[in-house]
Amino acid sequence: MLWGDHTGSLELRSDGGTTRLTARFPYGRETEIAAGRREVIAPRAFRTRIEAGDEIHLLSGHDYEKPLASRSAGTLTLTDSDDALTLEARIDGATTWARDFLSAHAAGLIRGLSPGFRVPSGGERIERRGADILRTIASAELFELSAVTRPAYSEAQIEARNWQPVGEVAERVVAHHLNRWRL
Repeated sequence: MLWGDHTGSLELRSDGGTTRLTARFPYGRETEIAAGRREVIAPRAFRTRIEAGDEIHLLSGHDYEKPLASRSAGTLTLTDSDDALTLEARIDGATTWARDFLSAHAAGLIRGLSPGFRVPSGGERIERRGADILRTIASAELFELSAVTRPAYSEAQIEARNWQPVGEVAERVVAHHLNRWRL
């Protein structure tokens, strides 16, 4: 059965017990963090740790006790461009929190993507706009990306797709063991 859902730019596809997730965090989009406090992340603000190949995790709800994928495990790939940070992750449903995430996403409860980062000295610019403050992040150390219920940046969304062979196709897949290894 082919199942698909699109609510922005996070996409999940399942093959066997592993689900492939793709997501996009757009740069240059201004958002309101709190009343009178706005923020924008400049293009390639996360480039330092990404280009260095440093460890970065995909988490459920910013919780390091609920990892979904990581660069060191070979299950998380990040691509940085002037427009957006995109990710591709392979999520194994063998853990309870991964199954919880996949179920919550299927129910429409988790649709957002949120970066976890630290801004080094000199990595931000603060400016006043009347009574409001705009923080522009030009450089930040990205440590994790999280699937969340309410992202600060509304355009940073996730999507899921689940592929399950049916009928004759399913029989062919089961009949030959090498057919189970689709990359």
